[in-house]
Amino acid sequence: MVRVSGPNDRNFTRAKMQRRMAQIEKSVARYLDQLDTADRQEPSDARSMTVTRLTEKIEKLRQEMQRLENLETRMLQTADKQISLTDPDARSMATSGRGSGIVGYNVQSAVDTKHHLIVAHEVTNVGTDRAQLSHMAKQTKAALATEMLDVVADRGYFNSEEILACDQAGITVTLPKPLTSGSKAKGRFGKQDFIYLAGEDVYLCPAGERLVYHFTNQEKGLTMRRYWTNVCQNCAIKDRCTTGKERRITRWEHEHVLEAAQQRLDEHPEKMRQRRETVEHPFGTIKSWMGSTHFQMKTLKRVATEMALHVLAYNLKRVMNIMGIGSLIAAMSAA
Repeated sequence: MVRVSGPNDRNFTRAKMQRRMAQIEKSVARYLDQLDTADRQEPSDARSMTVTRLTEKIEKLRQEMQRLENLETRMLQTADKQISLTDPDARSMATSGRGSGIVGYNVQSAVDTKHHLIVAHEVTNVGTDRAQLSHMAKQTKAALATEMLDVVADRGYFNSEEILACDQAGITVTLPKPLTSGSKAKGRFGKQDFIYLAGEDVYLCPAGERLVYHFTNQEKGLTMRRYWTNVCQNCAIKDRCTTGKERRITRWEHEHVLEAAQQRLDEHPEKMRQRRETVEHPFGTIKSWMGSTHFQMKTLKRVATEMALHVLAYNLKRVMNIMGIGSLIAAMSAA
């Protein structure tokens, strides 16, 4: 869940800064042209007023440019090349709308499927979920004091190393893989159309040919194995597969962990619907309490405290609905 903590025009990234500076330069050039036109006119009171007005506008724009240049210097000194003036910890977050975004915080949460209680949560100012899966899953596992845990997440959490970390921690993950390859969009076969035969360590292509292992290399810190066949040139459906000399398939050394996650999803597609119905319930309730736009506090530490109070209030009200006030008081007294 992304929550707002400041207006967008008080947040600057490199791209925003460049766009704003370009807009100012364009405005200054336009006013200078108008000033040249005014200078060529016959002297008059109207001409004098126009020149004065244009000169003031140009000066204000130059002052704004100087302010932005100072902000840019500060911005480039930050780790993520971003600066927020209303709340120094808030960051620009992408939203589901194309090209849209808000300035705020990213709230992570784990919700149990039976009672819709929030088991673990954390407020971050990281704009994506890709590096959050194992951290949140391990927090949840610790909170539940369980040896094994089943986790369902959406495709925004798909990260090979995060899924592996969960697997090594005894956490079973089910989530869809984003289709980032352009092959399908161009009408060609995707990697999912190639079948891996583990016993033979080969891939079977849609034409029935075997892509065999050739070499291993490192790619972005991951150990990748490369497979291909030399018969692609004579394949009748080559144009549906690749525009190169041959189609190559890359396999991560821990690809079996990702394949197991995909198999779980294929066998239980209803889990994604269950995820939506589970996690959206508490967030929808809390959002209605908070209002549609803003945290009341600023800075990550204070916003995290504010969110923790919302989670505590939500869980208490939820338990009251499940157990009843009397049973809850008795259970708390016994503890």
